Order: sequence, then C-alpha cells, then structure tokens
Amino acid sequence: MNTIHSASVLRASEGVVFFIFGATGDLARRKLFPALYSMYREGKLAENFAVIGLARRSRSNEQFRHDLHASIQEFCRYKADGDDNWGTFSDHFHYMSLDINHVDGFVQLRGLADKLDEQFQIGGNRLFYLALAPELFGSVSYNLKSGGLLQAEGWKRLVIEKPFGYDLASAEKLNEQIREVFREEEVYRIDHYLGKEMVQNIEVVRFANAFFEPLWNNKYIANIQITLSETVGVEERGGYYDHSGALRDMGQNHMLQMVTMMAMEPPSRLHPEDIRDEKVKVLRSLRAYMTDEDVQANVVRGQYAAGMHKGKPLPAYRAEEAVPPDSNTETYFAARVYVDNFRWAGVPFYVRTGKRLPAKTTEVVVEFKNMPDNIYFSQKTSLEPNLLVFRVNPNEGIYLKMNAKRPGSQWGIIPIAMDFTQSAEAGINTPEAYERLLYDAARGDSTYFTRWDEVALAWKFVDRIEQAWKNGRGELYLYPAGSWGPTPATELLDRDGFRWWPVNGQREGEVVWVSSAVEGKEPH
Repeated sequence: MNTIHSASVLRASEGVVFFIFGATGDLARRKLFPALYSMYREGKLAENFAVIGLARRSRSNEQFRHDLHASIQEFCRYKADGDDNWGTFSDHFHYMSLDINHVDGFVQLRGLADKLDEQFQIGGNRLFYLALAPELFGSVSYNLKSGGLLQAEGWKRLVIEKPFGYDLASAEKLNEQIREVFREEEVYRIDHYLGKEMVQNIEVVRFANAFFEPLWNNKYIANIQITLSETVGVEERGGYYDHSGALRDMGQNHMLQMVTMMAMEPPSRLHPEDIRDEKVKVLRSLRAYMTDEDVQANVVRGQYAAGMHKGKPLPAYRAEEAVPPDSNTETYFAARVYVDNFRWAGVPFYVRTGKRLPAKTTEVVVEFKNMPDNIYFSQKTSLEPNLLVFRVNPNEGIYLKMNAKRPGSQWGIIPIAMDFTQSAEAGINTPEAYERLLYDAARGDSTYFTRWDEVALAWKFVDRIEQAWKNGRGELYLYPAGSWGPTPATELLDRDGFRWWPVNGQREGEVVWVSSAVEGKEPH
C-alpha cells in the first residue's frame, strides 16, 4: 500500500526532529505514534523528518520500532501491514534511554539529534513533546538548554500536556520555569479537545452561516448546555484523580475552552493570535463567584456511589483502588456560568461533567428562546423550543430541532430534527485530535493551543470554586453510579425554568428524527 496524498492537505510540515519524552508511555502508544503514521500516510509529514523516543527504559532501535508497529496496528486508523513504505517510515524512528534529571544524557542526545539532522537534511527544526508529569517540565526545559539542544539553527517548539499546574500559583511557577528557556510563542499547551473536528466546526457553523450569527446573542438564545460525560470510573488513576477531581481534570481546560468557542466574537483575522485574543476576552468576561455563597448557589459537586449500569454492578468511588475510604473528591460537577458582555448578558451557560454516567458523550446544546405564548400556534399546541446541537463525541455531527406540522392532522405540531452525521460522511477514517494538533504544531499554527493568559484566567476562575469548597461551602452529593448525577444538578436548571436536554443515545421518544442521506444512507 502506498502513501496517500489527500487533496485536502494544504502542505506537508517542514522537516523536523520530533523528541517524544515518555515514549514508552500510554499516550505515545495510543495517540502520538498513530498520529505520526497517519500524517505520513496522508502526505502531511515531510519526508525529511526524524523521531527520537526518550524514556528511562532500555530499548534498542529494533525493539522500539517493533513497539511502534504494534502501536500502529492496534490504535491507528491506517494499518502498517501491507504498506510498502513501512520500512522507510520506521527507519526515521530512533530510541535513546535518558535520565531526564542528568544533563550528561542531554549532551549525548544532542549528538544523536545532530546526526539525524544531517542524515535527513532537516535544518535544525526541533519539536519537543513532553508526555510527562507537569512537575518535570521545568527541569527538562533547563536540561534541553544546558545540553545544547536549542543551539541548532531552525525553530524550536515545546509541546506540553495538561494538567498545566494544580492551581494558579503552581501554574505560574511552572510557566516561569519554562519561560526561562522558551519564548511564549514557542510553547504549545495542548488540549486535545480543541483538536476534535466538531469543536473546530463550531466556529465555521457560527461565522459562516447567515441564519445563525444574527441569532447568536441574548435576544434569541435562552441557554447553552455543555455535557461531557464518561461511563468509566477512575480505573487505575485513583491516586492521581483523588488529588485532582472533576473540576481540575475537566473543568479548568476542556469545559471552559468549549465555553470560549461558543461565546467568542468573530476574530478580525483568521490568525492564531487574533482567535486566541477573542477567547481570552470571554474568559475575562466570566462572572466571578465573589463569595462562597455564590459558589454554593451556582455549582454542584457530586461523587459516585455504588450503582448499576446495563445490569452490571459498579463500585463506589471510595471503594476504588488507591482512593481513601473517606475521600471528598468530586467525580462530578455542574455549574451555571455567565459571560457578562454585551452579547451574552443574562444567558446562562450550564456545564456538567462526570464519571460513571449512563452514556459516554460530549455535546453542546444551544436552546433558542420559545415563541410567544399568545401567538396562534402556541394557543393550539405546546411548542418545543428550537435546538442546535453540536455532537463532539463519540459520534460527530450537528442536528437542528424545529417544529413542523404533524402529517395528516389539521393543527398538530411535532418536533422534527435535521441530523447531519460528520463521522458517517468521512467514514471511520476521520483524523484524530492528536493528529491535527501535531500537524499544526509542526507547521507553527498555534490556533488550537492554549496561551498562557488563557490558562491563568481559567485557573483564577476554578480556584475560587475550590476555595469555597475548602471553606466548607458546597455539599458533596452522592449519586448512584450509572445515573445522571446528583438531583441538585437538575434543580440548578429547574430554578431557571429549564431542564437538561437528553444527550446522544438518550433521546426522547416523541421526537421524529429525519437524518440526512450521507454516503448512501437513506433518511429515516
């Protein structure tokens, strides 16, 4: 099988040496190596590239490439078997055992990098991907500089994973360490949700359609709901998760980033800094919870107790491995958030995320204001509000719910939906988020990476909630595993006259779904 060159590819990345720190870890195996192979297969990766895998474990190049092949076979949307160019691709991968706490190893790493740079005529471009614990970011940055790895000609970029700190103070300290070595424009803080197709599609739907943008404000939108639910528990991450919780793990990054995408103003230019400027304006406009009472009134936290899902018994969070039996860490939170600017004043943004919920899904629901009660049709029947829904995960798509006449009736009105499934159109071979983000980082496009001021403002918002909880305000509610969370999360919307809309796979029976015909699929 030969390399596929997609017509949609703008250009391949420049030549680059990828340094993958944590190359024997789960992230590299499941996401990074498959992303690099997909980029190669689609012509998004320049021929003059090299990858150096780095970890403490001892590995030969042959063993590393064997592990690479296994990773591709299990997790990549393209398979290596039958690819005539596999040998050529894998020859670009090298491995080095490295103790990141000793600068001597980095000096040796510089020698290997310079050799590969000359062999593949790369020109000194280097991308350092730290798939490591955040507390190691600073020391690795220092040793990259001390070991001479930043002295080559060409650009240098540092890609780092969340969590970026534990709170604002730790994030500031971490940022100071990194900025002693790298400039802000060289730092790419990755949030993989920003690489998802439908998250990026939010901007296009908003700004490229004349029948949405004029309505995208507090005159026509009643509320916006963002749901990020997981069916799994903490699994083997109990020790880490108990020091993080749902708010820090998901709220500070994924949830607030999605709020910014929904609420941002159109950028003046399609330039990374202009787009990120608009996201920062949203974060600056978030209504702060000034008192502990504000937090208690607007935020609900919960923790899963024992329950059932699809007939299978599920343990309580406090019974999970490495979790203290008296833990008060939240596995669920819901919040009512306001963006206090001219466009959004008075519109509540409801966000919720949790573990051990009934469905794994990420959706954004835009609920438009209903028609006045005194119009003719409202007197004849109960009208459902119009909805625009972005389905981000596991299925990608958009649907629009509206009211229409019931066939065969005189005045009957029923809600119908026009449903577009992105994953059906593109097939199962849709690009993964990490592939898009690695491609962007290699090209120097920072649009969907978080800037420092975004990180700082998000931590400032989250820290206020955490402080109120530490002060004893905000009861921890238990909810049965397999349920949709604690009852107060429902009451949060009830008080405003709203309700959580069912997410994908949990649709209400009265809705008639009219699906678009995609790839030979007939409407139903």
